[in-house]
Amino acid sequence: MRVRDVMNVKPISIQADRSVSEAARILRENKISGMPVLDGERLVGIVSESDLLRLLSVEEDSGNLWLPSPFEVFEVPFRDLVKWEKMRASMDEIPKQKVADVMSRNLHEVGPDDTVEEAASIMTRHRINRLPVVVEGRLVGIVTRGDIISGLGMQHADN
Repeated sequence: MRVRDVMNVKPISIQADRSVSEAARILRENKISGMPVLDGERLVGIVSESDLLRLLSVEEDSGNLWLPSPFEVFEVPFRDLVKWEKMRASMDEIPKQKVADVMSRNLHEVGPDDTVEEAASIMTRHRINRLPVVVEGRLVGIVTRGDIISGLGMQHADN
C-alpha cells in the first residue's frame, strides 16, 4: 500500500508569516495537533501544539518566559516585581510571534509513492504523529498515524 492511498490530499496548513495566535486558533478549530507550514507553496516547517507550549518554558535564566509555581503566585509580586512584570510582558508578546519563529524546521517527509511501511517507520523512529507528503518541495498531502491505521483496516477488509 502506498502513501497516496491513505494520505489526506487537502491538509490544513498555515503560512510562515502568520501569527502564533492564528496557528493556535486553526489547531483548536480543526481539532488537530499540528500542521505544515508553507512559504507560498513550499513546505518550510511543521508547527505543533508542542511548539506552541514550548513558548511557555519555565527556564528562568534562559531568556525564555518564566512562570511561577503555584506557591510563588502570592509572594512573587512582593518579592520580585521586576520578574513578574517581565513574565506578563512576555505573555502579551507570545500571540504576536510569527509561526516561522516557533515552528520545527527539522522535517521528515514522504512522497506519495513511498510505502505505508516506510512512512510508519519514519514516524516510529522519530516519534512524530504526521508526515507531510511532498513532491518537488511542494506539499501535496499529509499522512498521520491514524491514516495509516485506517488504511491497514481498509486493506484487511478487502482481503
